[in-house]
Amino acid sequence: MSENCNQSCSSCAEDCAERKEQKADFSEKLHEMSSIKKVIGIVSGKGGVGKSLVTSMLAVTMNRMGYHTAILDADVTGPSIPKAFGIRERAINSEFGLLPVKSKTAIDIMSVNLLLENDTDPVVWRGPIIAGTVKQFWTDVIWSDVDFMFIDMPPGTGDVPLTVFQSIAVDGIIIVTSPQELVSMIVSKAVKMAEMMNIPIIGLVENMSYFKCPDNGKEYQIFGESHIEKIADKHNLKVLAKLPIDPKISAACDKGMIELFDGNWFDCVSKILEERLGTNKK
Repeated sequence: MSENCNQSCSSCAEDCAERKEQKADFSEKLHEMSSIKKVIGIVSGKGGVGKSLVTSMLAVTMNRMGYHTAILDADVTGPSIPKAFGIRERAINSEFGLLPVKSKTAIDIMSVNLLLENDTDPVVWRGPIIAGTVKQFWTDVIWSDVDFMFIDMPPGTGDVPLTVFQSIAVDGIIIVTSPQELVSMIVSKAVKMAEMMNIPIIGLVENMSYFKCPDNGKEYQIFGESHIEKIADKHNLKVLAKLPIDPKISAACDKGMIELFDGNWFDCVSKILEERLGTNKK
């Protein structure tokens, strides 16, 4: 307790043992038939940096290592996860709860596009409804024996990321960036939000980092010099991976075959997830 305490807890930011009020609890309970060991949020401060791609590739990488993985697509107004996995069937609502759709390699996926009659139908909803939908993906979906769940967040630091951080027990986040210099400011916003919400930051992933010419083997920085190392040092974070501009990756997503991507960019990340988050294979 501060020496200058006036007993007015409602207007005080101190987190002391003598507080006379409890902090509001916005956490939501997982479905009683669900079991999830670790939850990783994939975030970005701006759109178009490849957040959904990174989410998909991380889920595939951990799945290849023998873990049961799942993806909760929280980007309700811009869902792209089903497309990347080539999923066209609808999610089934059983008497016990909503069942996620399984990909070709048995990755559990839930996205608003799996509930719409047509996947091209726009989701014209206001913020509270979108946030409520994301919470229902946590409370009403039966996630069976999941080792790693990856949450594909919408860009920015708005309503849905706030809802996820408050409602879902997130074990850590990975921030996706691109090489442009303005990203430094955007990443700082995402980092500060995570710190405000007491969410551990696992590290940074830079997408579109370089292009490797197939003719001469040289690497070209199409979007300019990378600033990822400076950003990482500034916030005392680890650079987890640098993804190249590779037409094969884009083609795999477009064809719904992201599970067949060929690359070892996330091998280091998978080891960090294993060691830092302490999840054991079944």
